[in-house]
Amino acid sequence: MPRSLVLGNGNTLIGFDATYSIRDIFYPRVGDANHTMGNLCRVGFYIDRKFAWLDERAWDRKLGYAEDSLVSDVTVSHPGLGISVRFEDYIDLARNWFIRNLSVTSAVGFTVGRVFLHYDWYIEGSDIGNTVLYDPRHRGVIAYKANRYFLVGGQCDAEYGVSTWANGKKGNGLAGTWVDAEDGVLGKNPIEQGSVDCTIGFDMGSVGPNQPRRLTHWLCMGSRLSDVTTYGQELIVGKGPDTYRSRTLTYWKVWSEKDHRHIDEELGEEVTDLYRRSVLTARTHVDNRGAVIASSDFDITKFARDTYAYAWPRDGALVANALDRCGHEDVTRQFFLFCQQTLVEEGFFLHKYTPYGQPGSSWLPWVDSHGARTLPIQEDETGLVLWSLWQHYRIHRNLDFVVDLYTALIVPAADWMVSYVDQRNGLPIPSWDLWEERWGVHAFTVGSVWGGLDAARSFADMFGDVPAYARYRDAAERLREASDTNLYSSELGRFPRRITVEDDESVTVDTVLDSAIHGLWRFGMYPPEDQRIADTMKAIADQLSNKAEAGGIARYTDDYYFRVEPDPTNVPGNPWFLCTLWLAQWYIATAKSEPDLKPAREMIDWAVRRR
Repeated sequence: MPRSLVLGNGNTLIGFDATYSIRDIFYPRVGDANHTMGNLCRVGFYIDRKFAWLDERAWDRKLGYAEDSLVSDVTVSHPGLGISVRFEDYIDLARNWFIRNLSVTSAVGFTVGRVFLHYDWYIEGSDIGNTVLYDPRHRGVIAYKANRYFLVGGQCDAEYGVSTWANGKKGNGLAGTWVDAEDGVLGKNPIEQGSVDCTIGFDMGSVGPNQPRRLTHWLCMGSRLSDVTTYGQELIVGKGPDTYRSRTLTYWKVWSEKDHRHIDEELGEEVTDLYRRSVLTARTHVDNRGAVIASSDFDITKFARDTYAYAWPRDGALVANALDRCGHEDVTRQFFLFCQQTLVEEGFFLHKYTPYGQPGSSWLPWVDSHGARTLPIQEDETGLVLWSLWQHYRIHRNLDFVVDLYTALIVPAADWMVSYVDQRNGLPIPSWDLWEERWGVHAFTVGSVWGGLDAARSFADMFGDVPAYARYRDAAERLREASDTNLYSSELGRFPRRITVEDDESVTVDTVLDSAIHGLWRFGMYPPEDQRIADTMKAIADQLSNKAEAGGIARYTDDYYFRVEPDPTNVPGNPWFLCTLWLAQWYIATAKSEPDLKPAREMIDWAVRRR
């Protein structure tokens, strides 16, 4: 299932499912490694001889965040236990500490109350060779393997340390230590190794009616034991956990308002809230060393045996552009440095990369049906990185930063794009589309490559590199002329999504309408008012519109992905937020008066209603 709530600081990412149970613990890079491998980490409550785990159905839940922050604000209640619990959880802005603040309240009170927190360890992505132990000095449990350490500790009210613990094995018929908690008592096994988990408990004692009992739990992460003890728990206890909560709340509030956009004045508070929440969520998926991962959802491994926790250069370029426009230059600089390091010697980007910048797993073949070598790439990824970098410079004017990227990133990538042209039609040599479904010459790719070449031309002009300026200018002009002649279809009265040159050199035009054709204008190749672009976008608005109750714009005609409605005339495909807002961008770009903005406003409101 997708993650309902995520917390992060650029080194660590914690993912929660819809029950507010932890599923993912990524550290020390966002996207790698997942020390739970997507498995359930439980929270349980024992109240006067009754017990319930948080993932059970009986709970009423309200999941959310503190305003404009990456601090959770979650309330759950259980009628059978008679309690309400508020969680305020966060990852410290600067240190790799996951801190949870729980406030437990009962309308009638209770005599015996205990809280249990369980971790299912797969340190460095494996359940082999893990160790869990109780450390009496720090009154908590330590889990470790090699250079990965985790201290599981906390305090109830002012009483420091866990009240009880269990360290044990799992697998081979053993469910794990969490089962031990269901009678309210843990076994206090001092140490265990191999395939292990651990559970800690806090004794809340007796509580009167409507008298809240507070406890704080922390998970300190580090590469050495001292990282989680001396420079972890001891700092939390010494300064008090509220110190770190306050500074983390303040930091994210200031960070999310960095661009000082008064969106609420024009579009309302709900749009402002969604805008800031989107920026904050994007930030949790950006590693501090520059990788922008596509998704932290780990459940896909159950059937695909792989994840989406990879960095696609195209996705990163688009996210970086959004963050740049929001004023977050500090984050996007690292992305472009990441791109400099991952560009292959020939001058293009591979399919995707790990958060460490190594080539990621791929399904793009290296050979075609005739046995000839092909590049396993999506060329739009190379073009969009350069386009995004020029937009970055236009916004921030950080000359000293981009000058170092000119010879190491911009020139080799642009020169490769200049060379990667089919001489038969002047268009890019075929590659894979952005949806990773089809091979050919795609309209989105053509627009992306033009945007990259034009960006390189602008950089060359700025740095006085006359030969390069002429080279990229001429290549961009030839590409636009080739698009005019060999991509646009007068028969369709619009641009097609792709063309394919067959073995006999005949050309097959893919007439399927695709929302990604918007790339022809979005990255500057054509003005949005160009009649051919206008006709194409109007066709998208008409033919890809979901006419059922859900509304929105589909990816393309008769899209199979998560299809629910079998009639493509009524529902051309599952509506996508991305595709819907692409169309909204075009309405905004072509608006000449306030009434012209109405369709875009309706699409923004549509997105807000479905958040």
